[in-house]
Amino acid sequence: MIDTAPAIADPAPVCLFAFNRPDHTERTLRALAASPLAARTDVIAYLDGPRSADDVIPVAETRKVIEAQTGFATLTLRARDANAGLAQSIQEGVTATMQSYGRAIVVEDDIVTSPAFLTYMNRALDRYQDDPRVWHIAGFNEDLPPLLDRRGAVFWRFMSCWGWASWADRWQHFERDPKKLVQQFSDDDIHRFNLSGAEDLWGQVQGNLRGDIRTWAIFWYATIFRQDGLCLSPCRSFAENIGLDGSGTHCGPVDEVKPKDLCHDFDLPLPDDVTEDKVALEALRAHFSYRPDRLTRLRRKIRRLGAKLLG
Repeated sequence: MIDTAPAIADPAPVCLFAFNRPDHTERTLRALAASPLAARTDVIAYLDGPRSADDVIPVAETRKVIEAQTGFATLTLRARDANAGLAQSIQEGVTATMQSYGRAIVVEDDIVTSPAFLTYMNRALDRYQDDPRVWHIAGFNEDLPPLLDRRGAVFWRFMSCWGWASWADRWQHFERDPKKLVQQFSDDDIHRFNLSGAEDLWGQVQGNLRGDIRTWAIFWYATIFRQDGLCLSPCRSFAENIGLDGSGTHCGPVDEVKPKDLCHDFDLPLPDDVTEDKVALEALRAHFSYRPDRLTRLRRKIRRLGAKLLG
């Protein structure tokens, strides 16, 4: 589809976070380069260093993929010699980019986007820049039947990090402190944080507190939540995650992952009413309350436990 949206005067930069998946990284970059805005967009690629000797070659191959990519206004590679982990890489990389540009679009190395993704992101960044109620622009959304037939986007409390954007004056409040959150959140806060009990998002905070995991996105969601901020999400997704194949650190394989029918609407209507969409939120709650992939994983755990018990 031809880009018919109003011209974007000053496209926001893209932060790309990559590690040891050259094939995923190449698909992500090629998809971004297919955007009509790519030639005017600066890309800053943050490449983490190897964790062990096994990572040396794939990290080097990923670097070659990044250095070979063309089609952007500029592509700057910032590579680490040592491994920092995704949480630290994103916190430091997004902060640095925000300080330089005032806003940023963020993608990880397993996010494939439609050609209209950058246009949607930039239009939303321009539209809501001066509205303190809006904290986050998401490019991904689940396939929610009540929303798939709607053209446009919705506001809700939920934050998706699979292709997103924000502004420096919001991101400056980001804080990764699970102990502080546990002390400050009431039972009612936790219930609302968990989408009224539909999902155990709070469990990620507790997992970080125990040291079982080290993630960042749950703390950006918590930052937005504490500020009563809203997140914009398209009714149909502009992005899909191709990393649910067991290659990622925190996302295990999901059965029967089907390619998403991505949105190619360059002039997507953006909502004037900056309030939480109750219908959309209820659809999201229903989605999280029943997911076949979750049940499949539970059955597998039960089978594995049974096999162990039987010796």
